[in-house]
Amino acid sequence: MRNWPFFQLSITTPRLELRYPSLDDLDELADRAAEGVHEAGVMPFVFPWSEAAPAERARSVVQYHFARWGELSPDKWSLDFVVLFEGQIVGTQGLTAEDFTILREVSSGSWLGRRFHGMGIGTEMRAAVLHLAFAGLGAVYATTSAFEDNHSSIAVTRKLGYRDDGITLHRRQGRPVVTRNFRLPRAAWPPAEGIEIHHLGPCLPLLGL
Repeated sequence: MRNWPFFQLSITTPRLELRYPSLDDLDELADRAAEGVHEAGVMPFVFPWSEAAPAERARSVVQYHFARWGELSPDKWSLDFVVLFEGQIVGTQGLTAEDFTILREVSSGSWLGRRFHGMGIGTEMRAAVLHLAFAGLGAVYATTSAFEDNHSSIAVTRKLGYRDDGITLHRRQGRPVVTRNFRLPRAAWPPAEGIEIHHLGPCLPLLGL
């Protein structure tokens, strides 16, 4: 699609492909959401979308992506990729920014279908969007955050070299909870081998670059 080049954008790693989703991809991603993305009694998200019934979870995933497509501008953008492992969509990894041309700062967020946890996929897909941010877009900082009891997410963050960057309080299920914030400066980024970005050039003007 000439007027929306993001549909050609992808990142490949030794095991994964991250690509800007087609409508069929969103259907498959919605299936992963319906199957479940975390254990019962756990809530890793500030907005508890995963508490909804399976069909509602599936629809909310599609609507989320549609909304991000419609809002994209050089001043505020979100690139939300589907993640493929062994030919199957297993989750999503996003990279977002506001005033990127001035601040050169991005943040990331993700989720994986529950049956794909514990396979190292989360680390590899985050490394992929860090490569996009630093090597592809010229970011100076990458940030992320997680509830303090989300030990798996924090472990991925620390493995990739992020540094502590304070805390924020959020309301979760009617109670206060501490969110740990992390920051990765470009100078401390450990580039991973075997990561390639495909068809980024035509997308850059739409991001103000």
